[in-house]
Amino acid sequence: MGEGSSGAAATFVLVHGAWHGGWCWRRLEDLLRARGHRVFSPTLTGLADRSHLASSGVTLSTHVEDVARLIRWEGLTDVVLCGHSYGGMVVSGVAEAAPAGAIGSIVFLDAFLPADGRSLLDYTTSAGREGGPMVEEGEATGLVSPIPAEVFGVNEADRAWVDAMCTKQPYATLTQGLKLTGARERIARKAYVLATGWANASFPVFAEKVKGLADWRYYEVACGHDVMLDAPERLAEILEESI
Repeated sequence: MGEGSSGAAATFVLVHGAWHGGWCWRRLEDLLRARGHRVFSPTLTGLADRSHLASSGVTLSTHVEDVARLIRWEGLTDVVLCGHSYGGMVVSGVAEAAPAGAIGSIVFLDAFLPADGRSLLDYTTSAGREGGPMVEEGEATGLVSPIPAEVFGVNEADRAWVDAMCTKQPYATLTQGLKLTGARERIARKAYVLATGWANASFPVFAEKVKGLADWRYYEVACGHDVMLDAPERLAEILEESI
């Protein structure tokens, strides 16, 4: 295995956001592998190529187990664990569930940075699980339809493709909170990446909480929410700095 531009090969585990799948990381994977790194980008249960497993029984805990078991069964150590958007909820749980020494760095890519017991919907709706089309659909069907790529500020060339690739999200992944005991904070190398090229109320709040802390790195990228599609080269540089 060759060496990356940082001078050392590393192992990256990339966790996609809601409605997406492992497919969204292809450009970034190619860049990182060309620099000599190992890359794993699992699709979470019930989404994309695993959408045949979608059901109301798929929860946030299911997705945490997807990633924690990948790390355990592959025998991965000192990984750079990156969670995009909803994936921030997942990697926060993985920090609690992964074997000791498995995670060397954790990166929140325009992502939720949840507190103990908080669900994604606690941050996106003023009344928690009450009100709004997303909640109505989820409670009625157990699944939630994708938000259009245009809303997330995805570059125009990729919007139709992203809309075609996105699948419904199991609703219970958005309503469940996790027990967090501080394992995330105990990871030595932490980073937050804020995408500034689209309008969002939640992520700047998380960014403000960590941007001045000595044990966090903070980055801004002037692009849409799907940074791995809009700015893969810059994202590869940021992830290498987390090694």
